[in-house]
Amino acid sequence: MNTSNKLTFYKYQGTGNDFILLDDRNEKFPKGDTELIKLLCDRRFGIGADGLILLQNEEHSDFKMVYFNADGNESTMCGNGGRCIVAFAHSLGLIEQNTIFTAVDGNHHAMIDGDKVSLQMIPIKEIIDKKKYYFLNTGSPHHVQIVTELEQMDVAKDGARLRYGIYGEAGSNINFVEQETDNVFAVRTYERGVEGETLSCGTGVTAVALAMHKSGQTKNKEVAIKTKGGTLKVTFDYSDGVYNSIWLIGEAKLVYKGELEH
Repeated sequence: MNTSNKLTFYKYQGTGNDFILLDDRNEKFPKGDTELIKLLCDRRFGIGADGLILLQNEEHSDFKMVYFNADGNESTMCGNGGRCIVAFAHSLGLIEQNTIFTAVDGNHHAMIDGDKVSLQMIPIKEIIDKKKYYFLNTGSPHHVQIVTELEQMDVAKDGARLRYGIYGEAGSNINFVEQETDNVFAVRTYERGVEGETLSCGTGVTAVALAMHKSGQTKNKEVAIKTKGGTLKVTFDYSDGVYNSIWLIGEAKLVYKGELEH
């Protein structure tokens, strides 16, 4: 067997949002090979994941995160992926409890304590109120829409209709939200690039928490968001119309390590 074609990978998940993590500090992974990435993320013919993440060297931070959607294309920020790569970097001995790493939307501060990873998200200055829904960019674009009977929804169908119908080919992630208590919300998310429902979406959970505060659905600055894969917590400050010190908090766990010939 040609060992040069062996790919050592690590499978991580954050509230059911799963990723292939690769140590690419030597930058040998062919990140322009869209079909290979798509194959690796395929749940029948590959490893299976919502996305693939490369950990690379970065001069001005601890490491760099390069994120690809399951369709093989390099994409915008992924919150749960960001939490998973922090856990991965910790397992490699690159970081201790605190880190600053670089992603497509800039530098992120993060902290790890056991399985719990807290990730600081970018400040948010604009949340657009479209009356029937809200739109904001938390590192990735998000449509946030309050619904009833969330569990009965066909998220794949309704999400695709909005993703293409409103936002065109470039698309947006679509979040359907139902309030449970003053500071607890349930959400189901249709993710572009995956082109279907995922069990959790970190930038989506962040968008939901901020949109619900902006809309007056909650006055709390600590919000619990229940996804199909588990519960995440979002905390934030709000002053002069700007959301800052935004933290996405939850578990990130190694599922398994493997080796694949490609």
